[in-house]
Amino acid sequence: MSPTVFRYKNYRFFFFSREEARIHIHVTSPDGEAKFWLEPVIALDKFVGLSDRQIKECQKLVEKHENEIKKAWKKHFKS
Repeated sequence: MSPTVFRYKNYRFFFFSREEARIHIHVTSPDGEAKFWLEPVIALDKFVGLSDRQIKECQKLVEKHENEIKKAWKKHFKS
């Protein structure tokens, strides 16, 4: 199971149900995918297929939706 936190354009922001404890978000689109840590600070972990412009756009969206992502994570994992 991989709950979707939000969508924007062709991007889907989600996490997997069996994840490690440190909060992070996965992003997928037809062009590729990325993973961003939210702890201790927002940071790109890895990506495949996305352009620099797309990565910057995704990071800005993660920053904008940080509280929403953390709330969804904590609700899903009951932490």
